Amino acid sequence: MTPPPTSDTTHAKAAANPANPAEDAPAASPAVLAAYGYCEAVTVQQARNFAFGIRLLPPPQRRAMSALYALARRVDDIGDGELDADTKTARLAGTRTLIARVRDGDVAEDDTDPVAVALADAARRYPVPLDAFDEVVDGVLMDVGERTYRTWDDLRDYCRCVAGAVGRLSLGVFGTRPGAPGAERAEAYANTLGLALQLTNILRDLREDAAFGRSYLPYEELVAFGCVGAFRTATPPPGADLAGLVHHQARRARELFAEGYRLLPMLDRRSGACVAAMAGIYRKLLDRIEADPAAVLRGRVSVPAGQKALTVVRGLSGVDGLVVGRRVRRELRGSAG
Repeated sequence: MTPPPTSDTTHAKAAANPANPAEDAPAASPAVLAAYGYCEAVTVQQARNFAFGIRLLPPPQRRAMSALYALARRVDDIGDGELDADTKTARLAGTRTLIARVRDGDVAEDDTDPVAVALADAARRYPVPLDAFDEVVDGVLMDVGERTYRTWDDLRDYCRCVAGAVGRLSLGVFGTRPGAPGAERAEAYANTLGLALQLTNILRDLREDAAFGRSYLPYEELVAFGCVGAFRTATPPPGADLAGLVHHQARRARELFAEGYRLLPMLDRRSGACVAAMAGIYRKLLDRIEADPAAVLRGRVSVPAGQKALTVVRGLSGVDGLVVGRRVRRELRGSAG
């Protein structure tokens, strides 16, 4: 399914957003801060890797990112829940109504939904492309309607909605450095990095998703590697080339990471550190999965806290952004010549 077009104007504003526009905005009220506190608690409880990364942001950006996550999580939980398809569809429609209310400035600070209150404040402070949340809903509706994706193109469309859209939402908070070379491509790189993270998540959750009757990897590739129905037990069935399948997907994810990392030199130091830390943790996760493909069937693969901390330090050092920046500048000089 091809996701619907989003507002080019909104996305252009997000990509052009200078760093930290919230510095000039009025201070958040106690009610809004309480709403943000709720969203931050959801983020810490439900998304440890994401929470690790956004710690590196200034408080206004960190709060805004937690609001984005809280709504994205709500949408995802509707799709993953045990409700029937009609009820899920109705609740997703209700979420679209909430998004429209935020877009129209129709959420009061005393609204009973803390996620709506926090998101409305974040949208006032940053040029967040709220249309991208409609894409997240579209992606979860794909999940409600079908349990398999036939080709990589089909899966990529799904990932673009549920994860690439979140990358573009995040870019609305981060903004880009004034005069950053190639900044017109920032949205595309944010989208690609979101795809890389989502594909890594899919590999990590193969066993868990299979238990709920969900299958995300391209069906034609499952057939090619003899892995149709191979994720329901702790050991792959005879004839299943699980290692080959995982290595194939890992190579694809690494290519997406390499392309998405081109976003880093376009961001300010702390936003770049945040993105580098989150992406770095997921790359470590991918390393662990690739080193022992069968581990995804035995339990949930994770990155130890010590390695996460080192990845955060690396993100703060800016080394990834410097390396990518030098590569991009060489490519630009080569194309100019």
